[in-house]
Amino acid sequence: MKYTVVLEPQEEGGYTVRCLELPGAISQGETKEEALMKIKEAIGLVFEVLRQELLVENAEVLKVELADLR
Repeated sequence: MKYTVVLEPQEEGGYTVRCLELPGAISQGETKEEALMKIKEAIGLVFEVLRQELLVENAEVLKVELADLR
């Protein structure tokens, strides 16, 4: 699945990156490449937490594919 991220340069150096679809997925890095690598990790961690919370309530976790609306 593809996610939209916002990569922002910081005045003190490095980059902050956040995922628009998952507000809890935020990270940073010294370079663009590092920031993008770390946001992938953050997205995975957000899903792991969500999965654990859902399984406590015996919910079923499914993957679905959405059409691109562009």
